[in-house]
Amino acid sequence: MFLTISTSGDAAHPATDLGYLLHKHPDKAQKFSTSYGTAHVFYPEAGDERCTAALLMEIDTVALVRRGKGKGRGGAPDAALAQYVNDRPYAASSLLAVALSAVFSSAMRGVCTARPERAAAPLPLRIEVPALPARGGAGLVGRLFEPLGWSVTADPVPLDTEFPEWGDSRYVRLVLESRTLTLAEALRHLYVLLPVLDDAKHYWVAPDEVDKLLRAGEGWLPGHPEQKLITSRYLSRRWSLTRQATERLELVRLAEADDSEVEEIDNAVEEETEAEEKPTPLAVLRRDAIVAALHDCGAARVLDLGCGQGQLVQALLKDVRFTEIVGVDVSVRALTIASRRLKLDRMGERQAARVQLVQGSLAYTDKRLGGYDAAVLSEVIEHLDLPRLPALEYSVFGHARPRAVLVTTPNVEYNVRWETLPAGHVRHGDHRFEWTREEFRAWAATVAARHGYDVEFRPVGPEDPEVGPPTQMAVFTLTTEKEAKAA
Repeated sequence: MFLTISTSGDAAHPATDLGYLLHKHPDKAQKFSTSYGTAHVFYPEAGDERCTAALLMEIDTVALVRRGKGKGRGGAPDAALAQYVNDRPYAASSLLAVALSAVFSSAMRGVCTARPERAAAPLPLRIEVPALPARGGAGLVGRLFEPLGWSVTADPVPLDTEFPEWGDSRYVRLVLESRTLTLAEALRHLYVLLPVLDDAKHYWVAPDEVDKLLRAGEGWLPGHPEQKLITSRYLSRRWSLTRQATERLELVRLAEADDSEVEEIDNAVEEETEAEEKPTPLAVLRRDAIVAALHDCGAARVLDLGCGQGQLVQALLKDVRFTEIVGVDVSVRALTIASRRLKLDRMGERQAARVQLVQGSLAYTDKRLGGYDAAVLSEVIEHLDLPRLPALEYSVFGHARPRAVLVTTPNVEYNVRWETLPAGHVRHGDHRFEWTREEFRAWAATVAARHGYDVEFRPVGPEDPEVGPPTQMAVFTLTTEKEAKAA
């Protein structure tokens, strides 16, 4: 990844003063070790009239994976490959922002003992980033930088110049120009907004990230029209940290409006005594959505295929409308844990008559699974290798043929919203694949058409306007059953 900072000057104020401000001599090429590679600083041009400093970041992709603790290993081959084959070595991201902070730390603070007057004064600046991920497009780039005094050129990079019909990629070539900003202000803008535009970070976002954001955003972030988006993306959408940062930024705004200190405003606000409401876990939302869909189907006799440790079976047992519940799993160990969870050995006779745990593989037909009202495949299909998926499809839809089938699976598009999930990784090490909404709908439509079912789709969990819900659910209804009800 690459970035250049240029300025102009004259004999009285030579452009090479940039070297003093950056604390890097124009006649030297220097390199600095970072946690994820090597940062090189050099000057392609250095004269009285024009001077350009370049920062080249060489990423050690193996170190990036190892420091990410290898999340997602053991999953699908394409997910494992994505750890090494990605845009991180080439496109500006949080990796470049961290390098800017490490290499130009004094310049970012505005410290320059040799030229203090130049550090405090605006400079004619031109900053170029050849490849910048822009989730939101060139329009968002302008909305982020222009309110800060930058003239912005964000040219979309085509997917392939040989095939213009393929359209543009999510990357832009960025050029920023200004005569009203100091170098320190410019570096702080880049430090915050590069990862905001990429909308991903290569490291765990801890509570101290709030302090980093407020330090770098001092003087410009409280009044920025896109403050909410900047804060949310910079903090990887961690709601608790975003709320904390937003509250502190509001205190800064109020203090500036009253011409007072933040401490004075802060002391006037009573501390909250109520505990923060924690979001409902996705697993609970998923079970609630499944139970609601089973009610809609009028199911009483239910199969939980791939029941695992029995969480869904336990939830179904609490509802008297489900008169027979059968949990099926290939793992004997999982069934043993499920039995302990359900306390089958101490369960009353009437309750025990409603539930059964059986060992079996969904890749093979099983006459024990025929004749049920509904079958649930909750977070199951993604654990199968794709070549084995047709066998499951036939055993469930073609042979067992319950009146309704509920299938839930992760929405891979939502993965960018998980702050702990590195880019390109699946949610669980055993996932062989994770589908987009379009891919899931295409698979479900094909299965429904092949086996005589109708299918509808429901979101599970909070639905993001850009990437959809975290979990997607397909509700299959046997066509003959719908026709019989209509008759």
